[in-house]
Amino acid sequence: MNRKQLISLLVALVVMGGACLVLLQRHEQSWSEKEGRSGQKLLQNFQVNDVAAMHLKGETELTLAKKNDRWVVVEKGGYPANFSQIDELLLKVRDLKIVQSEPIGASQLARMHLADPGHGADSGVLVEFKDAQGKVLQSLLLGKKHTHKSDRPSPMPFGEDGYEDGRYVLLKSDPQELLTVSDPLNSLDPKGSEWLDKEFFKVEKPGTFAFDSTNSANSWKLSRASESAPWVLADLKPNEVLDTNKVASLASTLNFPSFVDVSALPASETGLDKPLNVSISTFDHFNYTLHVGKKTPENDYYLKIDATGVVPTERTPGKDEKPDDKKKLDKEFEDKNKPLQAKLKREQGLGQWTYVVNGWLIDPLIRDRAQLMVEKKAEKAAGAKEEKPEESAPTEPPINLAPPPQ
Repeated sequence: MNRKQLISLLVALVVMGGACLVLLQRHEQSWSEKEGRSGQKLLQNFQVNDVAAMHLKGETELTLAKKNDRWVVVEKGGYPANFSQIDELLLKVRDLKIVQSEPIGASQLARMHLADPGHGADSGVLVEFKDAQGKVLQSLLLGKKHTHKSDRPSPMPFGEDGYEDGRYVLLKSDPQELLTVSDPLNSLDPKGSEWLDKEFFKVEKPGTFAFDSTNSANSWKLSRASESAPWVLADLKPNEVLDTNKVASLASTLNFPSFVDVSALPASETGLDKPLNVSISTFDHFNYTLHVGKKTPENDYYLKIDATGVVPTERTPGKDEKPDDKKKLDKEFEDKNKPLQAKLKREQGLGQWTYVVNGWLIDPLIRDRAQLMVEKKAEKAAGAKEEKPEESAPTEPPINLAPPPQ
């Protein structure tokens, strides 16, 4: 190799080395930028107190809005939303951090379930946080959930060898970068029933139950003289025996009632234009009328509730009541009646909505009168005679074949 060739080779090596160095620097810079987002907050400058509405859009749409300082579900007729659920979510989103970030092209969005909402299983869930004027403060698209896979064989019977530990997300402000967060965000579901405040009415210390059937022969009324007294059926006939177990279960059904959903269907479709009615009164002077409509395809019932009551707001002092006694009795009166006043106000407000409730809650309340009785044992067919065992024929005394004595 002559001098000229050697110089050319050295120059080529220097050029190649310089190119490699530039590429390496670019790669390190790209990696640094990629890793630089790890640990950063997903939503920068997210102010929880500025959020006055949340809009979620997937296969269905949902709007949660703050009305008169209370969160409501707009699509459910403005029914109160679960405040603690919303508050917990907003705080979680505020503190949510990025675990990983990488570029993503439009052709890859469907694979990560980040296609535009409403286009099938590959669609994402759009989440928009808005202020009181309806301006979008932050917007993101939720995609496929990240699953942690275990290296060891699964002990689960159906081969479940991992768990959801994160989610892929796109910020609307940067739709070309796929972000991974360390929370599956399961609560961000656009299904309205998942956001409702499920606190319901509660029948305490019932004194009477009455069912008004469309057939008067099936109507009934139960009552008791005190909380510890037995239930008595009105107009009990001589041949009727009240089933105390059925009555006891009926009385306990409404101790902790719940509902599945809130319906916006008209009364003509829910059957509440011609309902069955159950009336209940309590020893605390609360009165409830439950209007029962049709069954849903899921065997639930449509239900409306009317609640009334008389809760005294002031106590009448006794004659010659001493100041110390008055103070004590006033305190006892307030401690007893203040919660009842709050309960009555809240339960009266339930009457403006139609509820969907489980069948097990309603079925015991709308039994026919005959179903409250002890079931009679099947009687033997008339004229049937008991069969007597056949008498065996008399037997002859055994023949003695022994020889006579000598």
